[in-house]
Amino acid sequence: MKRQTIIIILLIVALLAMMLVGCIVGTANIGLKDALQVLMSVFGGENSANIPESTYYIILNLRLPRVLLAVVTGGGLSVCGVAYQAIFRNPLSDPYVLGVSSGASLGAAIAIIIALDGAFLGISALSFLTALLTVILIIGISSIGNRLHTTTLLLAGISINFLISALISVLMILNKQEMDKIIFWTMGSLASANYESVAITACFVFIGVMIVALYARDLNTMLLGSSSARTMGVNVERTKKIILVSSTLMIAVIVSFTGVIGFIGLVVPHIVRLIVGSDNRRILPYALLGGMLFMLSADIVCRTVIPPSELPIGSITSLIGAPVFIYLLFNAKKRLNG
Repeated sequence: MKRQTIIIILLIVALLAMMLVGCIVGTANIGLKDALQVLMSVFGGENSANIPESTYYIILNLRLPRVLLAVVTGGGLSVCGVAYQAIFRNPLSDPYVLGVSSGASLGAAIAIIIALDGAFLGISALSFLTALLTVILIIGISSIGNRLHTTTLLLAGISINFLISALISVLMILNKQEMDKIIFWTMGSLASANYESVAITACFVFIGVMIVALYARDLNTMLLGSSSARTMGVNVERTKKIILVSSTLMIAVIVSFTGVIGFIGLVVPHIVRLIVGSDNRRILPYALLGGMLFMLSADIVCRTVIPPSELPIGSITSLIGAPVFIYLLFNAKKRLNG
């Protein structure tokens, strides 16, 4: 327990340091001292007359909301990955790989076209609906009796991904005036972050993470198989539905504000599992902090590689996540051959 506490503290310190870096780096040159003074003013410190108003505006209105949104979404996506992998008993399960994130982006595209993007939770509501329908469709395709077949699950997810991408492309062609907005969702970005989006996302992610944490012990039991879990007193179907709905809701809200950002739910839980084992009660806090660090680091890279322009964050996470996915597939192949 002492070792775990130390690691958690070190991760929190690293996260705070990366958040500070996120407030400093960018097109405008801002020093460490100025950034610290501006951030301290948020907690009741006095505004320094030596710091230009533009510096306050850049940090407090542009960079800090973006940093906070990166932290919230990274942690949420990582915990969703843990939940999906536990439910499906498959380390390759991930909201992006299974097409759930794409399903949420389809809802966002429809909401943009019918002008619901200005309504409170308009995009989030449609994203949740289409993401949930995507999950139901994938489970229906990949179920054989009462079991989910791993290979069929992955193939169904990939197929649904292609289908949704085609539907979004058709929607963009038919609604060229909204094409730029829709492209934004499909590529993923934190550029439009503000305190409202941070607050809404944080609320849903907090509730979702708490629900997953509450059922962590049941998820551990379900790793032994549905029959074994039932004999140990776990209501398997109810647990699956609660975790699935809460995780899908998290994904929908995140996608509605950031677009599709893939592979965080695959990469981070896999690395954490290699370090701490398969106990979901231990995995969750590490995955939460790891996802925050991963997303924040990816966003900093996006902003600094080709200034003053920036790369879509989804491309950075995919560049890292795709090789990890291939590696996991090779490991699965070796186990089958063995």
